[in-house]
Amino acid sequence: MIQSIKPAGDRAVRIGFKEEISDTVHQHIRSFCAVLEEENHSAIAEWVPAYTSVTVFYKPELVKYDEIALWLNGLSERAGTSVSRPVRVISVPVLYGGEKGPDLSRLAARHQLEEEEVIRLHTEPDYLVYMLGFAPGFPYLGGLSDRLHTPRLDKPRQKVSAGSVGIAGEQTGIYPLDSPGGWQLIGHTPARLFDPDKEDPFLFRAGDRLRFFAVEKEEYEELLARAEDGKSVVKIETEEADANEHAN
Repeated sequence: MIQSIKPAGDRAVRIGFKEEISDTVHQHIRSFCAVLEEENHSAIAEWVPAYTSVTVFYKPELVKYDEIALWLNGLSERAGTSVSRPVRVISVPVLYGGEKGPDLSRLAARHQLEEEEVIRLHTEPDYLVYMLGFAPGFPYLGGLSDRLHTPRLDKPRQKVSAGSVGIAGEQTGIYPLDSPGGWQLIGHTPARLFDPDKEDPFLFRAGDRLRFFAVEKEEYEELLARAEDGKSVVKIETEEADANEHAN
């Protein structure tokens, strides 16, 4: 399962898995992180999962690199490929098109689709949250229909509003903060992906399943008011899952 173990600076270890972005590799990584959490090693500060690796940060004043690397390698037998812990399924409301999705019509024309078909294709899959990165709370998602794969804008926007839903290449995602960006914007969600005032500031976690659902403007405005009042506007469910479920 583990392909490589290498130092990453003077207080981190990079655990490399198979170099492919897939649900199977993700399940290996998720299982490995679950075992890390169960072990609760006193010398480990935190770990960060990515597409094909996990970076583990340790306390060098408590343990040497060779010791922690050997210990981490020994966890692979316990980790296996199956994850029996429940998976969170998070349904996210989106207002598509118009001012909130200025690139929807152009994207639809590019693929010779009606706007309604683009929305259907975008809301149809369950997307796997592989990892968070780029900006606080930004979810890297797998599962976008190949009929919607679209290059980034030739000229990025100087400001994209937090909550904007876009497509870039083979990916779809949500901007968690106001920032520059070159993604094709097709809609907007009132959900807050990052709230530094909360004990758990991130809406998503690696391993979550994300579902988009379309709302009309009136409902969007009501949800936006709720979100601005600090209330949740997403629906979170749990499902039992193993490594063979939800393959993309």
